[in-house]
Amino acid sequence: MHPDIHLTLHHARAAELRAETEPRPAHRPALRTRLGWTLIEVGLKLATGPGPVAAH
Repeated sequence: MHPDIHLTLHHARAAELRAETEPRPAHRPALRTRLGWTLIEVGLKLATGPGPVAAH
């Protein structure tokens, strides 16, 4: 392979790797994830029910 082509490919790959490692802005969880956790929370509240009732 010609040295100039090798150097060009090296620079292109280095740019790709740099782009992959750049910090991404904090993102909100996807709607599907938020909905799933909300359903789990509601299910746990329904399953546990109210606490024990004190006898009179």
